[in-house]
Amino acid sequence: MVPFFAYTTVFLLIPTLVVVVGAFLDGDNQPTTANVEALTSPSVVRGLRNSVVLSSVTAVVGAIVGGILAYAVSTAKASSVTKRFITSLCGVLAQFGGVALAFAFLASFGATGLITAWLSAVGMDTGTGFWLYEWNKGLMLIYLYFQIPLMVIVFLPAVEGLRPQWREATETLGGTTWTYWRRVAGPILLPSFVGGMLLLFTNAFSAYATAKALISQGNPLLPLQIGGTMSSEVILGQENVGKAMALAMVVVVAIVMTAYVLLDRRTSRWMPR
Repeated sequence: MVPFFAYTTVFLLIPTLVVVVGAFLDGDNQPTTANVEALTSPSVVRGLRNSVVLSSVTAVVGAIVGGILAYAVSTAKASSVTKRFITSLCGVLAQFGGVALAFAFLASFGATGLITAWLSAVGMDTGTGFWLYEWNKGLMLIYLYFQIPLMVIVFLPAVEGLRPQWREATETLGGTTWTYWRRVAGPILLPSFVGGMLLLFTNAFSAYATAKALISQGNPLLPLQIGGTMSSEVILGQENVGKAMALAMVVVVAIVMTAYVLLDRRTSRWMPR
């Protein structure tokens, strides 16, 4: 356990302490609340709101689409090539992000992208391709690229945990398919579904590299604003304000992940042992 705790301490505990302590220090390392008070500024509030909207929309859409795909995958035999291929593909796509993902979409759907050129060749107006650089259009679509596969991976064990005996018991008692999903499968899967949605929210809320590669002006999202305080050549001495923003993100993520853990505990009661 020593390597694990050492890794956790260096890459999780120490950075968290640096953020928490730095959020309440000024440039001379004196205690202050000015950094936290700066979180009420219109630009920070706008960035937080945009980040929450982006994360919420991609989490809801990703959870619904991914949940349906997870159920479709669960109907296949465990040893089938199709099921193994889809689960392996989802595992790869869920981890495909950052600058590489941004470049892939630019090369495909940008103003001179491959798919854009194909569509233009057949007479379809694809526009200028600038929608890829907007957080409420292009970034949402790009985030769904890894949100949906992640939901498939997270939700698939819960769907596979549904026992055939439960459906048979429902039919024996005169229930229909709707009765089974409304009174049996639905209540059992709901905590896992909501938990997966919360996990997707956290995943999108903390994403940085993809947004940074596409959006270079305005910093409409909170992670981009944090990066701006650390690297800006125009406004100096804002590093601790960035730490206060990071602290706000830590609080939001902590609340969401606490809810996820509570839901996961409830779901585990129905999982096969």
